[in-house]
Amino acid sequence: MKMKGLAATAAVVLGVLPGISQARDTALYLPFDKVVAQMIQEKKLDGTVKFYLAGVAPKGKVTVLSPNAKTSTKTNAFNKTDSEACEWALQSAILRLNDAAKGAGANAVVNIASNYKNIERKDPATYECHAGALMAGVALKGDLAKVQ
Repeated sequence: MKMKGLAATAAVVLGVLPGISQARDTALYLPFDKVVAQMIQEKKLDGTVKFYLAGVAPKGKVTVLSPNAKTSTKTNAFNKTDSEACEWALQSAILRLNDAAKGAGANAVVNIASNYKNIERKDPATYECHAGALMAGVALKGDLAKVQ
């Protein structure tokens, strides 16, 4: 009898595990400029490097110094809304692009596209973020440029 009880318990536990182990991967498309403006306001960015999503052309002559700069960042999503976690991940990605631009002598990152799992998505207003129960991630690529 004990074996039947153990077998039944094991069957229930094993039946529940696939549901628990299924990772959530929700794609969100959120406003990019809002996060950049917030970072400038909070002094996380000094404003010397400008960010332009693909489809938004800067005014002036653009000289690409380093094409296809890439970044992929993840952040802890625990106890955060998907939007909050995505904004944290985007901030990390922007800071990396900002540092890369300054290192290359650029004052802008242009033609920025989402690049999650190396699938390029261009949008003039939003970035793509993937949120799960524990992590959120943003991948971007863009061209480091000098705008005059």
